[in-house]
Amino acid sequence: MAAVLAIVAGAALRLSSVDPGWANNVWLAGLVATGVPILWRTLRYLARGHLATDIVATLAIVGSILLGHPLAGLIVVVMQTGGEALERFAEGRASQAVRQLEEDAPRTAHRLRDGKADDVPVDAIRVGDEILIRPGEMVPCDSLVITGDSNVDVSRLTGEPLPLAARPGVQLLSGGLNLSGAIVARATALSKESQYERIVELVRSAAASKAPLQRLADRYAVWFTPVTLAICAVSWLASGDPTRALAVLVVATPCPLILATPIAIIGGINRAASRQIIMRTGGALEQLSRARVAVFDKTGTLTVGRPSMARVIPVPPTTEDTLLRFAGAIEQHSGYALARSVVDAALAGGQILPTPTDTVEEAGRGITGRVDEHTISIGARSYIAVRTAGVIDHDPVPVPQDGLLLRAYLSIDGHFAGTIEFTDEVRPGARELLASLHELGVRRTLLLSGDRAASVRSVADAVGIDEAIGELLASDKLMRVAELSEHQGPVLMVGDATNDAPALSRADVGIALAGHGGGVTAEAADIVLLTDDLSRVSEAITISRRTMRIARQSIWVGLGLSGVAMIVAAGGSIPPEIGALLQEGIDVAVIVNALRASTGGRNAGQRSTMTMASALLRSPAG
Repeated sequence: MAAVLAIVAGAALRLSSVDPGWANNVWLAGLVATGVPILWRTLRYLARGHLATDIVATLAIVGSILLGHPLAGLIVVVMQTGGEALERFAEGRASQAVRQLEEDAPRTAHRLRDGKADDVPVDAIRVGDEILIRPGEMVPCDSLVITGDSNVDVSRLTGEPLPLAARPGVQLLSGGLNLSGAIVARATALSKESQYERIVELVRSAAASKAPLQRLADRYAVWFTPVTLAICAVSWLASGDPTRALAVLVVATPCPLILATPIAIIGGINRAASRQIIMRTGGALEQLSRARVAVFDKTGTLTVGRPSMARVIPVPPTTEDTLLRFAGAIEQHSGYALARSVVDAALAGGQILPTPTDTVEEAGRGITGRVDEHTISIGARSYIAVRTAGVIDHDPVPVPQDGLLLRAYLSIDGHFAGTIEFTDEVRPGARELLASLHELGVRRTLLLSGDRAASVRSVADAVGIDEAIGELLASDKLMRVAELSEHQGPVLMVGDATNDAPALSRADVGIALAGHGGGVTAEAADIVLLTDDLSRVSEAITISRRTMRIARQSIWVGLGLSGVAMIVAAGGSIPPEIGALLQEGIDVAVIVNALRASTGGRNAGQRSTMTMASALLRSPAG
């Protein structure tokens, strides 16, 4: 900016020495061409009832034209447009959340007619049609399972980490992913009225309904602009010289307001990027600094998101090692989601697992086979009850209600041998994050999840969250976040799944964990954490608050210096052209101070992180 103005000033002096009148006409033509768009935009802004920083600059431009001081006006134009360009740069990349969701939606469905499956557009499916859903395919519309036995991943829709056991009579939501066996289901809703399309529409409407952010500069302009106009009027009336009023306008052109915030925000965004925190907009950084309410998803956000074995409870005479060895051996041939965690736990415990034989698995229910000449079965309670003549001799602990996800039962040669319990572990650092948020002044924390209420409450207690609500759909989360935003100020939400996308988009600041959700979740959020570290949430808040503190310091210093210059100009000691250059000196001081917001980052890290972010934001929803 300073270099551009130096070139302009140098060219002005050279042209003036050749032909002052001709040079003045050139500056005037340039000022009219560049100043009219600013004038028009300011008038439109005023017509909407907004008092912005543009008013003083616009009056300075108009006054420069009318009073024959075009060079001073051109310097104001350069300052104004330069600040706006910086602000647009700070705003960053617009969200593509809806486009990502729509691209990820199923396009075709296999409609069954007379036992034959025909591929048709998903919009052609009508309520009552029978559809075939093969393994690896997305459920095209809300439907009811007629035949088949499979597991359906619904974690993106409900947050529930365990697959849904899909068997006759089970309701499926569109957007779920069929994992194992083929399913025949009857459509219960049109594709456009199903759960996945409702999420698409919720994201679209949530983004549109978010209240526009009033810029920090405009908040200061509410009082600075009237003060400036009052000094202009007094100086003009007292001296009878309109040039003095123009000089006041020129030195009062609020470049500290125009420049300080975007430069500080760019610095804060770059510093955050060096810490693998991608702030997609300057507005997000500003809102984050003011957040006082924090909302969290559970599965994959506060918990690891991958169920793991919690404990082994053998029934004598079976020992814990024996139970784990048999369970790990038979689960080597299972395709169930929890089987891998049992195998891993057995191997981690030093077990040498024999290879099972004659294995037969009932998808989602259990598996039976031979291990070391013993018949081993592991699965749901009902599955094991059938294989132990309907009798489970000992069930040492009631059905889990303390956050455990579920329990698997095991029998050896037809005798109940014990249970294995699974849980979704709390993510490391979650409790420390909540403690730091309270220290940072976040006064209310909530956990909103689609999982069971008991499990949600257990996780909330474990990490120190004030309120917990479970069994929520995407629309329920959106409604609660909207209510909090409207009544309790800026709301921060942290999530990782597709069902979080509408609420992330509607929150004043949405933070996505890209390592888990990616895709549409990252697109719907304002801030993306590229590293799987919850502590970066509090770090992002710290960076945002320091950035805005520096921006305010720059504004106050700049406005204070401008105020002194206005008083001197009102006395007739500063002509408009000198006033414009003096204002540039003030700008340099403001810029130097605002650049402190970028301290602490490393350029190489910033470039690397931004490259990663660019790749992430271009990737399709996962």
